[in-house]
Amino acid sequence: MKKSKLRKSKILNLKFLILNSRSERAGGFTLLEVLIALAIVGGLLITLIYSLNYQLGLVERHETITIATLLAKHKLLDMEKNPENKKGAFEEPYENYIYETHAKDSPYPGITEIFVVVKSGMEEVKLNEFVFK
Repeated sequence: MKKSKLRKSKILNLKFLILNSRSERAGGFTLLEVLIALAIVGGLLITLIYSLNYQLGLVERHETITIATLLAKHKLLDMEKNPENKKGAFEEPYENYIYETHAKDSPYPGITEIFVVVKSGMEEVKLNEFVFK
C-alpha cells in the first residue's frame, strides 16, 4: 500500500512539474516575437498611410476638375449670348480659378465657334461649342 501511495505521489508530482513548466514557457512573448510583430504592424501602417494619401490626392484633383468643368459650362452659357475674347478670374469662393474665352468664325457661314479655358493650378479644362450668330 505504501508503494502505491508513493508511486501515486510521484506521478502527481511529475504531472505538476510538467504542467507548471509548460505554463511558464507559454506565459509571454519573447523579445524577438515582439519585434517581428512590430515590424509587420509598422509595414502595414506605412502602406495604409501611403494609400490614404494617394487617394486623398486623387479626390482633390477630381474636385478641382469638376469645379473647373462646371465653371467652364457656366461661362460657355454666358458666351452664347455675348461671344467675346476675354480673360479674368472668378469671384469668391472660386478665386483660384481663372478663365480665357475666345470667339472665332467657323468655316460655316452664320456659325461662331466659342472656346472657354478654365485653369486652376496644374489642372485645365477646355470646352468649345458652335453657336448661331
